[in-house]
Amino acid sequence: MNAKQTIRSLIIASAAVGTTAAIAGPNCTQEPRTAWMTPEQMQQRIYDAGYAIKKFKVTDGNCYEIYGHDKRGDRVEIYYNPVDGSEVRRKTS
Repeated sequence: MNAKQTIRSLIIASAAVGTTAAIAGPNCTQEPRTAWMTPEQMQQRIYDAGYAIKKFKVTDGNCYEIYGHDKRGDRVEIYYNPVDGSEVRRKTS
């Protein structure tokens, strides 16, 4: 592989890594799961705040993530810190 091909390969690899990082969700906590609220506790807090949950999951970034609807019926995707229940990131559509 010549220098030009090496540089091209590095640029392509760098772009791929940057794209993956942009798509990934946030990192919410490094606390052990023993310090987290239970999924049931978190879901109840979310329901009490007026959201309808369609899907609830734990992400690779140690977040609770929901897909659902807010009080107005708008679709939301929200990431929560599982230790204190704070909202980390929200996407609406």
